[in-house]
Amino acid sequence: MGYHLAGFDVTGVDLAPQPRYPFTFVQADAVAFIREHGAEFDFIHTSPPCQHDSDCQRIQGNTHPDLIAPTRAALESTGRPWVIENVRGALPKLRRPVLLCGPMFALETYRHRYFEAGGRLQLPQLPHPAHATPQAKMGRPVPPGHFGQFIGNFSGVALARRVMGVDWMNRDGIRECIPPAYTEWIGRGFLAALALRQAA
Repeated sequence: MGYHLAGFDVTGVDLAPQPRYPFTFVQADAVAFIREHGAEFDFIHTSPPCQHDSDCQRIQGNTHPDLIAPTRAALESTGRPWVIENVRGALPKLRRPVLLCGPMFALETYRHRYFEAGGRLQLPQLPHPAHATPQAKMGRPVPPGHFGQFIGNFSGVALARRVMGVDWMNRDGIRECIPPAYTEWIGRGFLAALALRQAA
């Protein structure tokens, strides 16, 4: 949604059906799709499954594939600008990532996500505001004057939709999503840099 708001014509790819996805959708293995079709696109955003590097999954003892390196290799083969998005646990595997946080975009949630850029794309690190607002405990209702943690089996789907700007999503989508404000900022930055290169 953020890229759409920035002016992109968006195509999404996922191995599983995504009936709530509001744009063109292709059900396929994303890494294979990038290898075969990535060069047909102007810009590629990837979010390899974060469960492998999620604190919650480690606590539960679950295992998940680590797809960051295969995703990067596929992206680098396209010659296109790209980003890889992931969670804090993936930091050792990400190359010079930029951190985005909700208050950078006036959102009432912290929702840290990290973005590695490649294919001649560079992202500046925005100033990171202090976490001055208290955060509700994981899975608990959000008290007045607190930010929500919309992960796991959280309560307050309606609030999460409003706070993050994802009114079409259900709980499953919200707990893994990136606020569209993050990707709108990335998309607008890419388009501005592209316009400068074309004018030079």
